[in-house]
Amino acid sequence: MSLRTLGVALAGREYDVLVGRNLVCGAGSRVRPLLRRPFAPVVMDETVADLHGEALRASLQEAGVDCPAIVIPPGEQAKSFEGLAELCDRLLALGVERSDRIIAFGGGVVGDLAGFAAAIVKRGVDVIQIPTTLLAQVDSSVGGKTAIDSPRGKNLIGAFHQPRLVLADLGVLATLPRRELACGYAEVLKYGMLGDAAFFAWLEANGSEVLALAEAPLADAVSRCVEMKAEIVAEDEREGGRRALLNLGHTFGHAAEALTGFGETLKHGEAVGLGCAQAFRFSASLGLCQGADADRVEAAVAAAGLPTRMSQVFGEPPSADALIEAMGQDKKAEGGELTFILARGIGKAFVARGVARDPLRTFLLTEGARP
Repeated sequence: MSLRTLGVALAGREYDVLVGRNLVCGAGSRVRPLLRRPFAPVVMDETVADLHGEALRASLQEAGVDCPAIVIPPGEQAKSFEGLAELCDRLLALGVERSDRIIAFGGGVVGDLAGFAAAIVKRGVDVIQIPTTLLAQVDSSVGGKTAIDSPRGKNLIGAFHQPRLVLADLGVLATLPRRELACGYAEVLKYGMLGDAAFFAWLEANGSEVLALAEAPLADAVSRCVEMKAEIVAEDEREGGRRALLNLGHTFGHAAEALTGFGETLKHGEAVGLGCAQAFRFSASLGLCQGADADRVEAAVAAAGLPTRMSQVFGEPPSADALIEAMGQDKKAEGGELTFILARGIGKAFVARGVARDPLRTFLLTEGARP
């Protein structure tokens, strides 16, 4: 397949997102021109190190780049103050300078953690993102949002820190477990739901091929998501307006993640799928969109093998009050009021501020929450 180059147009900080195959094996020739000295630490988790670490480091070394590996444990639990402190210490021990570049090689956890470390080490070191999951390729590696989790919620401590380059190698997705692919596909669906009804309809017809990693449909889906995110980020880098639409499903989803302990019970992409289905059902309950749209969203999420109901996630349903309390930690909340991304239809998401708790509580009870 031909290489696709998509630009993120930020004045003075423009960068490219390359979508194609064999980008890991050819990374050295693309990374070396961005380095002021031939040195770039590679942050990756144990799983990615075993699967792809040798290929990336061989390419960098062939280009003359010294690329010490920093291998971290896999999983969301790495995105903690302790994990951040250890990573920063290891970067400093390697002698990282402000003019260096750090390579984040992995899924969303590695991208978030390494990106945040890059934002604060020496008051800011550039980062190159090489995402290895579908979720990271279509969403978290683009746009510069980096963060760690807090016991009070997900991604509450972080910084905006744009990468210098993103290499989305579609070939590495073949090593992902089916569950991880489905998690990434939730984010793909989200883009259609929030702003492109035609793309959503295309996914309804072609989603099984995307999940099967068929070359052309996969490239089309990843590229369309990156195009949409690049356009939104260029317009609203720091989420003061339109960029908040990218959080469709996240207020519901993050609450579910928090109440399941940010572990393997509910992965982030699964939470997004559940949250999007809930956001559309909530919108329908408020009379904002047709029930038929909520049904289509639920069907598309379910077809990917993702949860659409809380009963699929919780053995013992949480209380409505516990869910609302978790939602109160959402980064979009203002003045103690809840903010949701709701929809007037597929492709017509909007920011709903000051959502009243009473109708939300009523909705959560209909969803199976305990009183």
